Amino acid sequence: QWGHQVIVENRPGGNGIIGMNALTRSEPDGYTLAMFHAAAAVTTPFLYQAAKFDIERDTEVVATLAYTPMMLVTTPGTPYRSVADLIAAAKGGEASDLVIGSPTRGSIPNLSVYLIGQLGGREFRQISFSGTSQALQTLIKGDIPVYIDGIAPLVPLVRSGKLVPIAMSADRKLPGFENIPLIKDSLPGMVTSGWFAMFAPKGTPAPVLDTLHAAINKVLEEPEVQSRLADLGTFAMPLDRAQAGAFVHDEKQKWGNVISTAQVKAE
Repeated sequence: QWGHQVIVENRPGGNGIIGMNALTRSEPDGYTLAMFHAAAAVTTPFLYQAAKFDIERDTEVVATLAYTPMMLVTTPGTPYRSVADLIAAAKGGEASDLVIGSPTRGSIPNLSVYLIGQLGGREFRQISFSGTSQALQTLIKGDIPVYIDGIAPLVPLVRSGKLVPIAMSADRKLPGFENIPLIKDSLPGMVTSGWFAMFAPKGTPAPVLDTLHAAINKVLEEPEVQSRLADLGTFAMPLDRAQAGAFVHDEKQKWGNVISTAQVKAE
């Protein structure tokens, strides 16, 4: 597509800070891009004092790539089968005995629980783990009753019957998940997703961004790519550049408000 060799260099650590610092220090010539997930791009600056970047000030959005909605799940032995059940189990304005697990602090699943509580007028106890694997082991053992995560790691366990879906945070019914209720039908406005986007250093010329964007969207529109993503519980998101920039802006505002309302302190 681009006529150039692509070198992939992983820059893990620091909740996205290391990778973002590498991007923002690069020349804005279109030869250095970075793919970030939602939390690294828009929530890390609110949650970690070491994060000095601002995704809108310091980068250009090249393209949105894909998204995965959140799914609330439980195990067959609990009484929780709907969002209404969760809301009823929590005492208004007070921490409840209902524990909802999430993969990591500051992740989109973790923050989605705060948003559910804010929209439902409830406060849930949360346990954030060191990752999805540890969380799912704890859930299946019965040590926590409810868990939330992106749908990708949950689908095999739902299909095997080890987990029971409660609801999804998608904005509409998605192919393959038509029988799972939407959280927004119980709590209007409760639409969240983990997502991935490609970014370039601030000041990258618009014609270069347009070329990069067109090539990425061409790939995202291929039926095989969309089918493969859907198999993983992830859905292609080929927005135009203006829509992609507006989306990232709106996500930054939304999660900043959720974090502020929840009084989550930066570490």
